[in-house]
Amino acid sequence: MAAQEKFIFSSESVTEGHPDKIADQISDGILDAILKDDPNGRVACETLCTTGMVMVAGEITTKTYVDIPKLTREIVKEIGYTRAKYGFDGETCAVLTAIDEQSGDIALGVDNALEVRDKALTEEDIAKTGAGDQGMMFGYACNETEEFMPMPIALAHSLARQLTKVRRDGLISYLRPDGKTQVSLQYEKGKVVRADTIVVSSQHHPEATLKEVRADIIEHVVTPIIPAHLIDDHTRIFVNPTGRFVKGGPMADTGLTGRKIIVDTYGGWIPHGGGAFSGKDPTKVDRSGAYMARYATKNIVAAGIADQCQIQVAYAIGVAEPVSLNVETFGTGKIPNEKIVELLRKHFDFRPAAIIRDLDLRKPQYRALAAYGHMGRIDINPLPGWEKTNRAEVLRKDAGV
Repeated sequence: MAAQEKFIFSSESVTEGHPDKIADQISDGILDAILKDDPNGRVACETLCTTGMVMVAGEITTKTYVDIPKLTREIVKEIGYTRAKYGFDGETCAVLTAIDEQSGDIALGVDNALEVRDKALTEEDIAKTGAGDQGMMFGYACNETEEFMPMPIALAHSLARQLTKVRRDGLISYLRPDGKTQVSLQYEKGKVVRADTIVVSSQHHPEATLKEVRADIIEHVVTPIIPAHLIDDHTRIFVNPTGRFVKGGPMADTGLTGRKIIVDTYGGWIPHGGGAFSGKDPTKVDRSGAYMARYATKNIVAAGIADQCQIQVAYAIGVAEPVSLNVETFGTGKIPNEKIVELLRKHFDFRPAAIIRDLDLRKPQYRALAAYGHMGRIDINPLPGWEKTNRAEVLRKDAGV
């Protein structure tokens, strides 16, 4: 984002018990289960959850078998929906499935080389493997936080994770799984100077009072996460601003896979191409292209070539090479953007099969990303491939920075 003299920017996150995130975790849980036994499985899995029901639909082509209803119930219970009084119960909810195989027309442009033998991709394989769909993806990184993420979304995710932690640990025993956070930070001359507004909303037991909820969440969620130097006398902290949040989860709001794409990425700090991630195997460039764009930008910033970097990459279905690659550094680049494009083309292979190989995308790893963001996940061990900065040094030398 281009620097302005003074502005306030807001980003939100949600907990793993939010209905949209339940849907994302089910979709990615199914993907992980398939990839565990069939790394070449094709998955485009969508989930809907509402009062007393989960529906899983989509296109799946695989050599393995996954008990989708059983896995769905396990995920719902692991999230924390174990009793009907919470508004949803993994033991008793209905689980419906409507699964078909992937369209042969789509497979035509992708299947040529992706049935990989011992991961030994040849140059011919990579060149013949087209993108699974058209579309554009964005990646971004900045040196504002240790995650190389914009601070508003980084703090919103940290609040959401802390809200879940105090619930799971029993520190605030009356909390329930659904919750949302939002952080509004004031910038001056491109730097964060203060927290303007913090919002935390959490589902809770009906007997918990607003006064009690507010005091506990400020003490155990907000204070440990928001840096003290950002809080001043004018910072507003809203906890359950409607006054009551008893009815939550799928009973209060229908959840759908892919409805939190801004939470999943950069909190609205940069544009979004529109494609969701969860439930899609890595031949879908909505997912793999966005991960590669993040990987490239993070290494550019880690190399000191720019303080912030945004990439847009675009594909045509069935075509391996991207149709465009655009770089924006918002005036922070140490070398011209055109030179950064040259560096990217030299040191990163944006063809789908090469992305899958270089970022190791055929292994089960996706359910852990389906809540609290897909980017900046330095909390995950092992580190996702797109969060590594292993190409920063060679970029730094090549750029002469």
